[in-house]
Amino acid sequence: MVFDYLASGLVFSSIIVLGSIGLSLIYSIADFANFAHGDTMTVGAYAAFLTFGAVGGLGGSVLGLPLGFFVALVAGIVVAAVVAVLTEKVVYDGMNAGSIELLITSIGIAFVYRAIIQIGFGADFTRYEVQTLRPIEALLPYGVRVTQHDVAIVLSALVLVGSLHTLLQYSDLGRKMRAMADNPDLARVSGIRTDRVKLWTWIIGAGLAGSGGVFLGLYNQLSPRMGFNLLLLIFAAVILGGIGSVYGAMLGGFLIGMINQLTPVLSDIALLTDMGALLPLVPDSFGIAIGIEYANAIAFVIMVAVLLVRPNGIAGEAT
Repeated sequence: MVFDYLASGLVFSSIIVLGSIGLSLIYSIADFANFAHGDTMTVGAYAAFLTFGAVGGLGGSVLGLPLGFFVALVAGIVVAAVVAVLTEKVVYDGMNAGSIELLITSIGIAFVYRAIIQIGFGADFTRYEVQTLRPIEALLPYGVRVTQHDVAIVLSALVLVGSLHTLLQYSDLGRKMRAMADNPDLARVSGIRTDRVKLWTWIIGAGLAGSGGVFLGLYNQLSPRMGFNLLLLIFAAVILGGIGSVYGAMLGGFLIGMINQLTPVLSDIALLTDMGALLPLVPDSFGIAIGIEYANAIAFVIMVAVLLVRPNGIAGEAT
């Protein structure tokens, strides 16, 4: 059963990583913590929900998902990016304010996003109209209960993360983004069009958030608070990995997601007795009375412990 928790952690981590990268990108370029990022994920999820309702009947399927779902995924990415860019141009860019003022403003923007979604779709939970699948039979003997949908989430996240890595390391835009993140003033006097780089940062960061929201809706279900409920975990992942570090956000997102899903192991350490005679002294009732409802708290405790040892995070640079 431990393998099942690990598999669930991998799927959940894929969603956290997509949200964490987007948040870290925007922070490194726009220089403020965007508290509307979680609700940007919700925007992407509901845009995909609407699109899938229109094109869900497209023929063919990949990993148990209709081709229409992937069309809806693209729509969710695009809508999330467009909404974030419009917000940046209309609200953030027009404000002569510092990081704290922008942070507080982003909290208000998050409430606006959430209210509009709730007015349009109601406060109830809903789901994508995709067929519920049975766990992959070949993995059941190992105690792993994942479906083809879970595999699709992990593979899609790998494609998106790999594409971002290629962009950052091998493209002209990626080099400009890294230069602006390191020293925006030097990048500006060097001739880099920082406004254009900032625009693309919002597009990429919000687009990744939108994709994470779509996969979160597939993994669980949709609700107006779905992105907000995940936001603190995403912040924990970004801080743990190193604020402003994209690759740190990837690592932090993976660790926070795995820790979150592995929490039930603490209340069921007797699972280890499945290893046979290796632990003959461990009684079947041995365990710690900590359930999945404490998963977020445990993730934050570990984050704080790491930061006490390394204040700049795992991959962050010292200041």
